[in-house]
Amino acid sequence: MTTTENVRSRVVPVALLAVLATIAALLALSAAADDQARAEGHAAARHAAHHAGQTVDHAASTDAHATARRAMTAKQVRFHDRMRKLWEDHVTWTRLAIVAFADGSPGFDATAARLMRNQTNIGNAIRPFYGKAAGNQLTALLEDHIAIAVELLQAAKAGNGPAVDDAAKRWYANSDDIADFLAAANPRHWPRATMRAAMKGHLDQTLAEAQHELAGEYAASVAEYDTIHRHILGMADVLSEGIMRSFPGRFR
Repeated sequence: MTTTENVRSRVVPVALLAVLATIAALLALSAAADDQARAEGHAAARHAAHHAGQTVDHAASTDAHATARRAMTAKQVRFHDRMRKLWEDHVTWTRLAIVAFADGSPGFDATAARLMRNQTNIGNAIRPFYGKAAGNQLTALLEDHIAIAVELLQAAKAGNGPAVDDAAKRWYANSDDIADFLAAANPRHWPRATMRAAMKGHLDQTLAEAQHELAGEYAASVAEYDTIHRHILGMADVLSEGIMRSFPGRFR
């Protein structure tokens, strides 16, 4: 059964309350269990990112980013902008899928299909540098990232606490798998701690965004998306910079 076929049922008010209650409980439990690990992970990420010449949550100030961009070759600018566009698409189509799911919109299937296509596009972006197999592996990991997120929402909608816990554990484990794949591909410029913290931050923010949207807290949901957008641009810049530094001859 395909991912989009798994999400054809419409959301009803009672189901939304179940989503909110379950996800809120999940967030509370996760926060209580992970505060120390999160602090250590973020500290390690900041340290590693400093040595890579980047930050995770925000690549640089607007002025600094513009200055760095002006110093790039034309090929570097195109690649940098393409990487940003791919990851902007990732969070944009994720948000649209969350909104469609929360509203029980019949447009959800088409939105989810477009979101899945983005994962193929991201995998294809690294093929010229790391090969076809690596590109396919990244796409598969990202497709699991989306599919498990849908499972998490479905389980929450049904008020199935054990299924929510199971999906959440697999979602965060998949996040580590994505980070570890990237770190193995480019350990010098994509340190494992940096990638794990960046991916975990993305999941934490997306979960909060979904919680606000499902609760009808639309202003908070929009504000969370702004945070997500800034974070993903920083992550995209770390990825593009890492590739450009590793393959300088490709960008002259």
